[in-house]
Amino acid sequence: MPTTPTNWLYPPDLTVATEVQRELASRVIAEDDFGPINTVGGTDISCRPRDPKAQVHAAIVTCDWPSLTRREVATASDLPRFPYVSGYLGFRESPVLVDAFAKLARKPDLLFVDGQGLSHPRGFGIACQLGVLLDVPAIGVGKSVLVGTPAAPLGPDPGDRVPMVWKGRTVGMALRTRPRANPLYISAGHRISLESAVEHVLAATRGYRLPEPTRRAHDAAGELRRSVEGDVAGLIG
Repeated sequence: MPTTPTNWLYPPDLTVATEVQRELASRVIAEDDFGPINTVGGTDISCRPRDPKAQVHAAIVTCDWPSLTRREVATASDLPRFPYVSGYLGFRESPVLVDAFAKLARKPDLLFVDGQGLSHPRGFGIACQLGVLLDVPAIGVGKSVLVGTPAAPLGPDPGDRVPMVWKGRTVGMALRTRPRANPLYISAGHRISLESAVEHVLAATRGYRLPEPTRRAHDAAGELRRSVEGDVAGLIG
């Protein structure tokens, strides 16, 4: 992986972080730019976001595609160097996810990222940030809305979808993946179109709200946090 400029991961303040987002947003490819997909990965973070002394615990779980048989788990933990600020999640979480990604023996052909992609005030959510930094196709799988409103009511059945519109343009898709469950908010991250992103999320869903790689990464990150913080608590006690 090429050397990453320090400010791309560790900007000193919000002004520089905003400049980095705008610069890197111009590098995002919002159309299909990938070959055969044999391995997919899911990313997630576990932390106490409003505790400045708490570590960020990251997990990436890779699976064979399309069977979704688990292949590998890579984790990393570190103290964040950037505060918890809405719209700047990537600078808090990307560094430790990049560390976890580097530990994978086989890099995934596609990433399902817990967070937003183009559905972001500056068109550069964490799925875009990871996609550009790692040069890997990435999908934003958001559990809540950052920007945009549904263009129409969303149907109740799995696979029902409506565009999320912001400032007159489509920035994502509200997608129902499970009956009676809240929708996911899917957006392109890097090197994939919105349409392909939605289809891959649906293909990766196995009866749960979240796609399997993301769900497994969520579990792995939580297990890591409990393990690390439990050890720390034991040492303090």
